[in-house]
Amino acid sequence: MTTLLTPRFDHLLAMTDELGTFEHAFFAEPRPEHGYCTDDMARVLVVTSREREPSPAVQWLVHLALRFLGEAQAPDGGYRNRMDASGRWTDEATVEDCWGRSIWGLGTAAARSDLTGVRDTAIAQFDRALQRRSPWPRAMAFAALGAAEVLTVLPEHQVARRLLADYAGTATEPQGESDWQWPEPRLRYANAVLAEARIVAGRALGHPVLLQRGLRMLEWLIEDQTTGGHLSPSPAAGRGLGDPRPAYDQQPIEVSTLADACARAAEGDSRQIWSTGLKAAVGWFEGDNDIGQPMWDPATGGGFDGLHANRVNANQGAESTLALLSTLQHAQRLMMTAQ
Repeated sequence: MTTLLTPRFDHLLAMTDELGTFEHAFFAEPRPEHGYCTDDMARVLVVTSREREPSPAVQWLVHLALRFLGEAQAPDGGYRNRMDASGRWTDEATVEDCWGRSIWGLGTAAARSDLTGVRDTAIAQFDRALQRRSPWPRAMAFAALGAAEVLTVLPEHQVARRLLADYAGTATEPQGESDWQWPEPRLRYANAVLAEARIVAGRALGHPVLLQRGLRMLEWLIEDQTTGGHLSPSPAAGRGLGDPRPAYDQQPIEVSTLADACARAAEGDSRQIWSTGLKAAVGWFEGDNDIGQPMWDPATGGGFDGLHANRVNANQGAESTLALLSTLQHAQRLMMTAQ
């Protein structure tokens, strides 16, 4: 990572209409027939709220994502995830990942956006969502990220603090083999969020044991997913102890989640492993990966959907593009801090 890579929102904007961001693309062309999802719109709210000087187009995306999440939310705080191209919801509200990611997006907007009305609207939706809890570890982990964001600007916000305390009570220690330092028998998806959530909850609650547990988990994950000096993440199907490596289909979400966690760890821990991990995540997108191929299109700013053993899936879906944007945002801040 020798140059300052600036996040470009061109492709994300091209994937978006007045209802939301289309989930899928055929190469760079949106596929409206597959509709929209709350998971993606929550991630849109995260990356756009992080922009320090958002353009008018990015400001529009912030408001659009916030409106989408408001429409997705049920009165009891659950979330619907699927909307078709006509704007009709096709599923029922749940507390699965879309719930946790929505809380993450709302917390990020509440903490970081300076746009008129965004913080108040985000907090109102956030409070409604936190009526619920999820039995799913990743949903609770994403929600913990949002709660920690809120506490950075509203340290007395008791609803957010209770969510973090509830999360801390469910965050188990790694089990099993000494060389498998992970709380699940297999790595699954967006793995680093489990470490990042422990880190933020430990810091916010003044819980040093939980904080150190999260840092140890993240350090193990970086080492486990590094091969030959480059990042070799677990594939979409997951990976267990003894599974062959490298494995494919590798997904951008796994890389961006690792970048998120490394950036978070570096906020309170000066060890070089976190900047090294973040640089490796950027390198994976630039082609420092198992097949030596770039995972994004500089002409569009879109991220590619998957890395296979002998090819790249060059479709530029919303999740992959948002993963790229998020990773480049962290890298940009790292390089600006180092200057």
